[in-house]
Amino acid sequence: MAPEESADAARLLQSFERRFLAARTLRSFPWQTVKHPLCVKHPPSVKYARCFLSELIRKHEAVHTEPLDEVYEALAEVLMAEEPTQCHRSYLLPSGDSVTLSESTAIISHGTTGLVTWDAALYLAEWAIENPAAFAHRTVLELGSGAGLTGLAICKTCCPSAYVFSDCHTCVLEQLRGNILLNGLSLEPDTADPARHPGRNAYNSESPRVIVAQLDWDVVTAPELAALRPDVIIAADVLYCPETVLSLVRVLQRLSASLKDQQAPDAYIAFTVRNPETCQLFTSELGQAGIPWEAVPHHDQKLFPYEEHSDMAILKLTL
Repeated sequence: MAPEESADAARLLQSFERRFLAARTLRSFPWQTVKHPLCVKHPPSVKYARCFLSELIRKHEAVHTEPLDEVYEALAEVLMAEEPTQCHRSYLLPSGDSVTLSESTAIISHGTTGLVTWDAALYLAEWAIENPAAFAHRTVLELGSGAGLTGLAICKTCCPSAYVFSDCHTCVLEQLRGNILLNGLSLEPDTADPARHPGRNAYNSESPRVIVAQLDWDVVTAPELAALRPDVIIAADVLYCPETVLSLVRVLQRLSASLKDQQAPDAYIAFTVRNPETCQLFTSELGQAGIPWEAVPHHDQKLFPYEEHSDMAILKLTL
């Protein structure tokens, strides 16, 4: 069993445990978790379900409570099931809405890590939900959208006027489009210019206009970036190697140069500090490029399951 699957399941179960054990409603767990309509409609990975159910049974035994037959039946099903190449992850939002993603069951697939959700995307989504004014009624450009968690959370909770998801990998873009539609949002026709279609989504006045752009940081031109006309730029978990850091700073420089005729946009870059030298390279390159930055204070809102002791940060850049 993959360690990240086990850790995620344990963290989620601890969260439920704090809520339900105190109320002595442990027996309602199946309908809050594995039997929840969202999980039934969009099943999580077999490994995740197997780990979660096994841990749930151990929790029952620890308080001398016999698990319901439904728990054993669900475990029997996943023990017999084969792991598919795709699974679903669903995240409940404070509004009562949810974000459901189709993701690869492998961390690296088709030569990319962009087919799964990484911790900094969850961390940035939490910060965005806590700070909706940073995105409300603005055009947001996300660099390296991956599976789409952060952008979908912002679209559903922060009222942007337009949202541009972007990535460079064909498989990532294909999965991303599917996830956008899966969450009830409509895609604009292929166009690089949100300004050509003023106003909110013609199909749903409550939803932003949503665009998916294939954007390679190393080859995209300043005019192509200018056509996107972003007010806010975000990126999460894109500082994983020096080459990517240099490419990111170059595309941020191009964005800054291409948007001289409008108010300087803010950029929010979220990352997990895996290698301090890579993070230091990023801030050093920002300094050389003349891009001011400041660290965003850590937020307290813990909505999603990720490693609590991970060293994560968000930098606010002014382009």
